[in-house]
Amino acid sequence: MLVIRLQRTGRKGHAQFRVVVQDSRRTPTSGKIVAQLGTYDPHSKTIVLSKERAAHYLEHGAQPSPRVVLLLKAEGVKLPKWVAVPSQKSGTIRNSEKLRRNRPAEEVEEAPVVETEAESQEAEVATKDAEASATEEEDKPAEEAVTEA
Repeated sequence: MLVIRLQRTGRKGHAQFRVVVQDSRRTPTSGKIVAQLGTYDPHSKTIVLSKERAAHYLEHGAQPSPRVVLLLKAEGVKLPKWVAVPSQKSGTIRNSEKLRRNRPAEEVEEAPVVETEAESQEAEVATKDAEASATEEEDKPAEEAVTEA
């Protein structure tokens, strides 16, 4: 029996695939193929496919793999009725109440004002200057009184 499947090519970490017709008893890596129908690049999502040849092999009973069915459908190849189109997987989210988008809206509190080191040093210098000027003013009248006498 013939199958239409993807055969991996490309370097490590950068896969590219050939769409091939192959005997079902062979592995995709064996290299023994009946026909090459096209290529698929999953990184750029580009599909180059011979639609007429794919339709020919489908009419003669070649079984497409689930991924190839999606590629053929995307390219507009008419699939026979006996080809099962894989359904979209509907995954469930565990602990959905922990997601930020599902948490109740909390009141936003104003953040306390945090002074930087430079601002705190400037504030200390300003208070020392104020204290120094206050003590100088207190000392002046006493000196004036001494000079007047």
